[in-house]
Amino acid sequence: MTQRDSRPRPPARNHPDRPKAGAKPTHDRDRGRRPERPSGGGTWLYGVHAVSAALDNPARKLRRLLMSAEMAKSLPNRQGEVVERAELDRHLPPGAVHQGIAALVDPLPEIGLEDIARQGQMQERAVVVLLDQVTDPHNVGAILRSAAAFGALAVIAPDRHAPDETGTLAKSASGALERMPLVRVTNLVRALEALKAHGFWVAGLAGEAKDTLAGAKLSGRVALVLGAEGDGLRRLTREHCDLLVRLPMTGEMESLNVSNAAAVALYELFR
Repeated sequence: MTQRDSRPRPPARNHPDRPKAGAKPTHDRDRGRRPERPSGGGTWLYGVHAVSAALDNPARKLRRLLMSAEMAKSLPNRQGEVVERAELDRHLPPGAVHQGIAALVDPLPEIGLEDIARQGQMQERAVVVLLDQVTDPHNVGAILRSAAAFGALAVIAPDRHAPDETGTLAKSASGALERMPLVRVTNLVRALEALKAHGFWVAGLAGEAKDTLAGAKLSGRVALVLGAEGDGLRRLTREHCDLLVRLPMTGEMESLNVSNAAAVALYELFR
């Protein structure tokens, strides 16, 4: 019996064995889109939840902490530079809602796909989320937040066609960026095959799917794949899913925002 055969099977589906696949991914993040990164390196995080979570994360290296006088009074245990709000504005993107606090930090240590896959293989029940070219940092941040809330192991995204770890993403994640691993892979299809080799069933969320997520009665280890805003899952990604599932909807709306769909789907798997 192969490793893949040991996975709990969803109903009414016959899947052939697949060879083991996957290795620790390499990283190429020069996507030419770094508006929130200072020239000296690091990333500015802003907002109370995002910065507080970063300060409480021992894996996060802090370079600078800037606070307004009002914020310094409300956070007496945080040691940082007290500056005018205009100074905070100068370091951040236009319109950033910083709430009087910002931190310049180094990137978090990278976590490999194999580390997450092995972790899941040791658990009877595990969920990971894969993003197929979801590019909006607000959506990715919200998905990280839902993934943390509903006990997922990690969120996995391709190196290209996915947002960097910026202050916008961290603010949208409301602290979840420090708690939920955001794993980068060079090839999403190879990542799917690697997860299958470690006992995961791969379910792609697609509005035209015949079966609902609840009706599929998935159990054990599940890799939930979400497609890009508007375009959905790419053809090659669909072909490497074990099954496609949908969320039941009334028909009044054609689709949900990808982060809302992720929250509903993760709740269903958690429930």
